[in-house]
Amino acid sequence: MSDDRREPRSLPGGESLEDLNAQVRQLTLGQRRLRRLLDAVAAISADMDMRAVLQHIVDTGVDLVAARYGALGVLGEDGEFVDLITVGVDAERLLAESGLPQRHGLLGSLITDRRPLRVDDVAADPRSVGFPAGHPPMTTLVGVPLTVRGTVYGNLYLADKHDGTPFGDDDEAMLTALASAAGVSIENARLYERLKMAAEQFQRRMLPVLPDLAPLRVEARYQPASELPRLGGDWYDAMVLPDGAVLVVVGDVTGHDVEAAPVMAQLRNMLRALAFDRCGPPSLIVDKLDHALTMYADPVAATLVAARIEHEPGAGFTMRWTNAGHPPPLLVTADGDARCLAPEQHGIPVGVDPGLFRPDHTHALPPQSTLLLFTDGLVERRGEDIDAGLLELADRAAALATAPLDTMCDRLMTRQDTYDDVALLAVRVPDASNAANSASTADTANTAGTPA
Repeated sequence: MSDDRREPRSLPGGESLEDLNAQVRQLTLGQRRLRRLLDAVAAISADMDMRAVLQHIVDTGVDLVAARYGALGVLGEDGEFVDLITVGVDAERLLAESGLPQRHGLLGSLITDRRPLRVDDVAADPRSVGFPAGHPPMTTLVGVPLTVRGTVYGNLYLADKHDGTPFGDDDEAMLTALASAAGVSIENARLYERLKMAAEQFQRRMLPVLPDLAPLRVEARYQPASELPRLGGDWYDAMVLPDGAVLVVVGDVTGHDVEAAPVMAQLRNMLRALAFDRCGPPSLIVDKLDHALTMYADPVAATLVAARIEHEPGAGFTMRWTNAGHPPPLLVTADGDARCLAPEQHGIPVGVDPGLFRPDHTHALPPQSTLLLFTDGLVERRGEDIDAGLLELADRAAALATAPLDTMCDRLMTRQDTYDDVALLAVRVPDASNAANSASTADTANTAGTPA
């Protein structure tokens, strides 16, 4: 009787072929995990949004070690947890029921010891303080602290592998490597957020505080671009001229870099000074600005709409404006009619050719109507014609015709991921009775001090 059982095939070194195959499989698995780690680090480093970076870190950790659950607890300046990003756990419900993690138990030891933590049985570990209400039960745990410039920023911890095995040395090493790279990405994202905030504050401080234009109401909004550089060339302005008329302006300096913002401030101030000096039609003021720009050694170009609003007792409000290559004004009446004021003849941007003629246009502003001046960032979309954006804006504005002016502006500015900055100036015309009362009050004030 023959015995079909065979001895394992051996290699010259004494190892079996099966052992060698297992080593090759392990090496291949390790190389794949390393490749995934490198790809993940590259992806994390490319994102500058802090919340997205933190979510990437947790997602990557869960993927690398095949864990069911993952969480990243963020510490505030006082050392207490201020945020929690999770995978496999309903963070919103958990936080509502139990609040943020506390600095005690196993998670606290990560912050105190600043060393990786690996636990095969969470419930049996003497440092464990149990799970809060609503927390899914977990058996195994691996965690690492996240440090930024020597300070513990938070901790990353994963629980329960899909195959039910405890976390091993390779899992801990992979997570430690991820945490090391994550610290650099977190620091970069923090610096990016600070730069965005500083740039936006600088830009907003160069924009004017709107004066009281009663009986007209005026509101303005500014929104920086979503991506750096957040300094841009969009601006708005409004002022009462010496002859009693109101001048409103919205403009956009060519370019979206650091130089656009100071050029914007210079143009706005020059235009303001010319308006006060000339008190003439908008085309004359813009023409003078165009000639003044020839003093710049480097070409300076900008688009703008300048509008002069006048009130004649018994005749209502009238707008006279000139357009220098800018998106047209939008007039929204109280009954919900919205139309772009875009005559066929209009001017080119300032700073291009000061010798060309600039036309003026005139249009009545009905009682309770709203005049909207804006920059192209409000209506432009990548891959879309600007006319489609203008139509969409007109539809949205028409639906808000009777809304309070501040509400209208807020809702028109609800955009995400703008690649260009946006300026919006809205002027609301009073009803006929309020305009008449305001004119009567102004006449009385003007004659009260006149000698008989």
